[in-house]
Order: sequence, then structure tokens, then C-alpha cells
Amino acid sequence: MKLTRITYIGIALLIFISCSDDFVDVDSQDQNSEDFFNTEEDYQNALIGAYDLLQSTYLNVMLGEIASDNTLAGGESAIDVPGIQEIDDMIHTPINQQLRDIWGWMYSGVNRANYIMEFQDKTDFVGKEGVLAQTRFLRAYYYFELVKWFGDVPFAVDRRILFGDQFSIPRTPKTEIYAQMEEDLIFAAANLPYVQAETGRVTKGAAQALLGKVYLYQDKFSEAANVLEDLINNGPHDLLTDYSTMFENDNENNIESVFEVQYSDQEGAGFGCLQCSEGNVAVGFNGIRSYTGPVFESGFSFNVPTQEVVDEFEPGDNRFETAILDIDTWANDTGATFSTGFEHTGYYNRKYIARQGDANTGDANLTNPNNYRSIRFADVLLMAAEALNRGGIDDMRAQQYLNRVRERAFGNSDSNVTATGTALTSAIYHERRVELVGEGHHFFDLVRTGRAASEINGFQAGKHELFPIPSIEIQLAGNQWEQNPGY
Repeated sequence: MKLTRITYIGIALLIFISCSDDFVDVDSQDQNSEDFFNTEEDYQNALIGAYDLLQSTYLNVMLGEIASDNTLAGGESAIDVPGIQEIDDMIHTPINQQLRDIWGWMYSGVNRANYIMEFQDKTDFVGKEGVLAQTRFLRAYYYFELVKWFGDVPFAVDRRILFGDQFSIPRTPKTEIYAQMEEDLIFAAANLPYVQAETGRVTKGAAQALLGKVYLYQDKFSEAANVLEDLINNGPHDLLTDYSTMFENDNENNIESVFEVQYSDQEGAGFGCLQCSEGNVAVGFNGIRSYTGPVFESGFSFNVPTQEVVDEFEPGDNRFETAILDIDTWANDTGATFSTGFEHTGYYNRKYIARQGDANTGDANLTNPNNYRSIRFADVLLMAAEALNRGGIDDMRAQQYLNRVRERAFGNSDSNVTATGTALTSAIYHERRVELVGEGHHFFDLVRTGRAASEINGFQAGKHELFPIPSIEIQLAGNQWEQNPGY
């Protein structure tokens, strides 16, 4: 059975949270604990509400790619969704609407998880440790996104942030928030199975993988290597044999998927409440403009790959045609037609553009059911390789993990890497870029490894490593929070 997605919004609204994206309005009102958390069903319903905000991370993924040198904003024109254009050009400001959306939606996720933790001791039932473990993973996931984007952020644990609390909650150093993520994910990994009865729920492997990533972002290489290698050696995951099927709607939650954000084709609330959509909104945004032809559906031509990332693929790399759609070649081969949008490069993010027949209800641009493969086993292998190499632990094991990914890409071992030291580091960085292109990781990889200023046009060192806290949130908190440097 797949984790029921169509109930997310209804249950979430039933519980406590509005569609508002204001930090101070993530809870509409206090809840009387006597009215809820009296049964296992109450906890399960609240947990589904906590899962719900994962669907809004489509924006994090899309903007994470556009902020890097992998893609351009695209769209219809230079003023099509100005906030996206600004992030692409590194001229974003504290009044950027999309950054405010990420801030508000991720805090809504935190609050939903903290709501459960606030009443974690109220009612006992068999399996409650598993519910709390999933909850703590989700809290770590949302806080991880907040720290990636904004650095030090207001921080609460095991309690909701209610109206008025913003005046007394300071920005907390990210080291303290990382420590809580580690604690949450260690608990989750210890209390979850590798395989859940209901597809889409958090597993032990997901907790281990995210914990390894949290360690890696702090340059805790030994800790990262230990947990990631435990997952590699003892978990149920492996590389999918046929990479070309990885991102198709009929191959979701496959053996390579360590954690996926679940989407459906159920009707959402429309463009007025994109975070309410049950579908993967990024798929419509990424789609081919005014397209008619086989296989694909039309879309809004945002997030278009650059020639630079296309050239990053080596000859013989079989991943290219799965990752990148060369629209001119495709049109010549199939007779398809399309129009060109702003910053047209001739390429599209083939992993996440709409396929015909995927969305059966509502607006296909809002109800695409293609899951986001948030953590793949290939990512786990490459993170382990990086930790082993950069931590000076074992370059030979690092090569093995790197070459497992490359052997699938090339179909043989002829292109295996034999380098060590810094040359191996560069090879791992290259592999992460081409393996994970279009999946929203590259900007943060560049930032955490100190390469962003030399790779991204307009990137200012000392400023663009973080995004600005939305100015309205600072004002609503009584101006007690300092803005990030440079903004």
C-alpha cells in the first residue's frame, strides 16, 4: 500500500495549520490537548499532516538547481516569476516571494512535527516509537532545508511556535540545530525498519542517509563515512540496473530510492495555493513550452539546462539522454513542435518534465504525480566516497563507491577512476554533478565545498552562501533578528 497522499491537505487542515506562509502564522491557534492525541489514529493523522509539507519542497528543488550553474531560470520572459529570475541572476533580495515561500512552508513542516512531539507522552500505543521516529526524521528534514537556505534560524524543539513566540525566539546557531538533527536522525534510524509496510513512509535507510548528509555538510567525514557505509553494506538498496527508467512515473519507490517525496494527480487548490497541490508543481514549471508531439506534455519552460552542464557529460555516458532532453534533436526525430521561451538553451530537464498520461485529473501543470527522488542510493555511494576521500580515510574504498556509479553510467569498467587525493576529490565532484543534475543538489554542493564563487556567475563570496531572511519575517519578529550578511 502506498502512503495515502490525497488525504494530506484535508487532515492537515483538520489538525491545525492554514495555507498561510507567514512564519508567525504557521499555527492558526493553540490546541486543547484534551481534544486530540487520545488514540493511535490521532497520532497517525497528525503524522500524515507532517508528511504533507514535503510536497511543497518542489520549490526548494527547482530553485536549488536554478541558483547553480546547471540551469537558467527560463520561463516566458525576463519578468516571468521575478523571484525565480532574481535567484538565477544572484540579485535576490529580502523581499523575494519564493524565498518567503520556502521559509514559511518549511516552518509549517517543523511546526507539524513539533505538534506531535509536544504531546508525545500523552497516549501510549504499540508502535508509537515508529511514529515518533518518522516525526523526528521529518523535523530534521525541514530544519535541514532551513539551515541550507538561511543558515542560523529561529529554533524550537518539541513545541509549536505560536503567535507571539516570534518575539522571544532568537536565531539559533546552525551548529546547535545540526546537533538536534543528528539526535533526531539517530533516534529515527534506531527505531525504524529498512522496509515499511506502507510505501512512502520514512525508513531506517532514509534516516541513515540524511544523517550522513548532515554530517557531510559539517565536514564530519568519519561520522558520515561510518553511517553511510553501514547503509551501503547492510541496507536493502542498490543501484537500479536501467538508469533510463529511474524517473518514470511507473518506476517510483524502486530499489535505488532511499527516500521519495510522494505526489499524486489529485486536484489541489490551484495557483493561489501552490503548497496545497498534491502534484509535483516543478514538473509543470520545467515542461516544454507550447509542446505538441509524442511522449511529453507542454509546460512553462523554466529551469532549462545550460550548455555548460551538457558539456560536463563525457562521451559514452549513458545518463545523458535520461537527464537532458535535446529538444531540437527530439523535434527532428519525431516531428514534435514547440515554442522557445526566455533564455532558451535547446535543453530541458528530462528527469522532471511531464509525460503524457501521468496526470489524469485537473491542471496537468499542478497535478503531475511524478515523485521526487529525494535521496537515491547513487547519492549515498557518492557521499560515502567523498567522506572517505576528503576525510583522508580510504581512497581505495572511495574509488569503489565512485566506480559503482560510473560502471552503470558507461556500461563497463573502462571509464573507472584510479586517481587518489585531490584528483579523486575532483572526480567525485564531477560525478555528483552529472549523476544528480536536475535534482536540486548542485548549488549546495558548490557552497559547502567552497567552489560556488568560482563557478556561479554573480556569486559574491561572503554573501550568497546564504539566502536572505524574508524582510517581513524580521519585521514581524520586532526586528530582533539580524539579516544575513550582504543583504
